[in-house]
Order: sequence, then structure tokens, then C-alpha cells
Amino acid sequence: MKASRWAIAIAMLQISAPSWANAQTISQAEAEQLRAQIATLKAQVEMLEARLDSAAPAAASGSAPAATPKALAAASKPEDKAKPETDISWKGSPVFASDDAKFKVKGRIQYDAGLLMAPESVSDRAKGYSNELRRLRLGAEGQLGAGFGYKLEVELSDNSVDLVDTFITYEKGKWLITLGNHNQFQSLDELIGDTTGSVMERAAFTDAFNFERRIGLSAQYKSGILLAQLGLFSDSADSLTNDEDGDENDSYSVDGRIVLAPRIGKIQLHFGASGHWRDLNRLSDEPLRYRQRPYLHTVNTRFLATPAIDATGESHYGLELAGTRGPLYWAGETHWLRTKRPGLSDPTFFGGYAEVGYFLTGETRAYKNGIFGSTKPRQAFGDGGMGALQLTARYDYLDLNDKDIVGGTQNAWILGLVWTPIEYLRFNLNYAHLRYTDAAIPAGTDRDYSANVVGWRAELDF
Repeated sequence: MKASRWAIAIAMLQISAPSWANAQTISQAEAEQLRAQIATLKAQVEMLEARLDSAAPAAASGSAPAATPKALAAASKPEDKAKPETDISWKGSPVFASDDAKFKVKGRIQYDAGLLMAPESVSDRAKGYSNELRRLRLGAEGQLGAGFGYKLEVELSDNSVDLVDTFITYEKGKWLITLGNHNQFQSLDELIGDTTGSVMERAAFTDAFNFERRIGLSAQYKSGILLAQLGLFSDSADSLTNDEDGDENDSYSVDGRIVLAPRIGKIQLHFGASGHWRDLNRLSDEPLRYRQRPYLHTVNTRFLATPAIDATGESHYGLELAGTRGPLYWAGETHWLRTKRPGLSDPTFFGGYAEVGYFLTGETRAYKNGIFGSTKPRQAFGDGGMGALQLTARYDYLDLNDKDIVGGTQNAWILGLVWTPIEYLRFNLNYAHLRYTDAAIPAGTDRDYSANVVGWRAELDF
């Protein structure tokens, strides 16, 4: 302690006094002035010693460290407001985080190609090879602080630019409020990201029943194994533009979903149910159609399709069952859609699927917040491993026949192989055998026939 005090005194003398090398050349008046300065400095050192002695007992008791001259000097200045530090991490793209604020650039690329093999008597240009840039998506997401967040994504698909997830969120405790263009909790397979699904295309009913994002206000509550979601929605952002007579579009829907996700030992289970009611209002002047491609988005042909239906509303509901145990996973859904027709009987259409899959490289399919997510390879390609290899078998059924409506039925058997060499990058190879009855496009005079599909996909998602 005394050594530090003498160091302070010596430093002050060196700053204030002339060098000792010139001490013998000073006058009597200069010497008196120097003695006065030394006396002043001595008094200042004694004052600092007293302040150090008063801080020493607290440091000895362990309640606080002894104050240093630098700390004492800083204490005499006005306290500056702490500036937040920005941390930068990498999750496929840079993530900037500061306190409770965050910003991340997002993007997605999907390139699809496929081969459709249908009977020669099917007179349609969709047969054979086709390919497309399925999705090119750019956007960002983040948190603003105080519980507020956002997500903004635009997508180039089918040579047009569409708004995808575009919303503002508020999260507090077990509650999440979302306002903007987002999914209305239609089904498990629809809510799973298109870059995290087990096969290239979602279940046939999700497309045939016109599931899509719509503008709305929703609330989600999550506690333990329970997840409850409820929202009020209008229509998709693209349908509400003036170019599409959006000023006359006053349709609305109420949509909800409940999930129970208990974990029993090594088994993660998922039980879900959803219900939906929609009033088309002025859209009743625009007939509805329900139709579906032959498991390839690269073709525009719909082998299943209902005629135009004059409808005033829809109601539909679905059931979900899924789970994981180590590298094994399974999922299945059923969904019924009833179309309201004034003055006529209301047809009810049905779709569903069942699948089982396995990670040949030992990973477990990620599950969080009521859906399956992306799976990181246990050992990435290039690090001595081969990445993640995922094999899935799925049965997919769709029935668009009811009452006087004939849209056809589909029985599909699908095999999917997904290779994830590194995180954020995947390659898909799928085969599907499709059996149609009452197909919208006949094979000559026959509307009951089979088709085969081979599909490839490369996708990057960050």
C-alpha cells in the first residue's frame, strides 16, 4: 500500500517539478516556489492516503475491492450511460445481437427438376422432363427490444414476386402475438418449412384445399406440453391488392389449433387438432376450384380438379399425430373440408397421409413449437463425415368426389431420400407412384390410370 502511495507522490513530483539535473542552477526565489509546490502536492497525497485508508476495511471484509486512484478519479466524473456491445455470430448468414435486439438476414434458394411418366394416351404437354427455379426468397428477421419483433420476406416464384412471411410480433412470457401475413395454423405438414420437410412436396390436400398465408391477427399460448393458437384472418396479401379488386375483398376466417407434445422417456409425441371457418362474402361471385398437380410443381397440369363451385364459405378441420424416437420418426394427418353452397347440398372433400422415416446417420429429427424443424448433421461432410442421410416412406390420399362434384381421387406411394451434407444445405431425391380414379384429364377414354414421378431438388436455406 505504501509503495503505491510513494509511486503516486513521485509521479506528481516528476510532473510538477523541474528535472533534478537542473536543481543546482535555480535561484533562491525559484527554490521557495518549488517548496510551496511540494507542500501542496504533499497535502494532496495525504488526502488520497486518507481516502484509500477509508476504503481498505471494506476491501478486507470482502464486500468491495479497495478503490484505486483511477477509480476515485472516475467516481468524481458524471456517470456515462453504458453503450451496448454488438455481438456478431454466424447462422448461415451474419446475426447481429445487442442486448435484447437482434437482426438476421434470411434467404432461400430451391431448384427443382422432375420427370413425369404418364400413359401415352394422356394428351398433355406436362409429360416428360421439366425444371424450374422453385423459390428465390430474401428477407430479414429480428427483435427490436421490449418484446417486439418482426419478419419480412419476399419470394420470386412462378415468375412473380409474392409477399411471404411479413409480420410484426410481440412476445411476453408464454404469449406470442402476431400481426401481418402469416399461416393460419392449417395443419402440421403445411406449417413445416418447405426446406425442412421429409419429402419434396407437402401432402396433396394442403395444396388442393388452397392453404396459404393470409393477413391476420393471431395469438399463441405455450406452456409445458400445451400449445394453443387462434387467429382472425382476411385474405392473402396478394389477393388484397387493388390489381386484384382487393377493395371488394371482405372475406374473413377464424382459425385455431391445439397441440399436446408430451415426452415419455426417449419418445417425443405430438397430438394436434385444428379447426377453420371462413366466410367468403363478396368472393361468392368468384367460383372456387380444388385441384392438385401430380406431385411435381414443375408442371402446371392438374390431374385432379373439381369443376367451378359457387360457394359462400368453407369449414374444415384436421387431426395430427407425430413423434420421434432417436433416428426414427413418424407422422400422419387427416383433413376434411366442407364447401357451403347456397340452395345446394354441401360437398365434403377429404385428404390425409401417413409416413415413417429414419436417419441412416443417427440424427434425431428436430421438433419444436408444434412442428418439425431443420436437423443439423452429427458429422458434417468435409469434417470426416458424410452429413445427414434421411429416408422416408409416405402414403398420400386425396378424395375430391362428393355429392354431385367429381374431382377425382389419388392414392400415392412416395419414397424420399434427403442428404444434408452441411447445415443449411440439402439435396432431395423422390419417387412417387400415383394411382388416379375419375381423373380430370383422361387417358384416351379412360379416367382411371397410373403415373410415375421422379423428382430432384437442391435447396439452400439460411
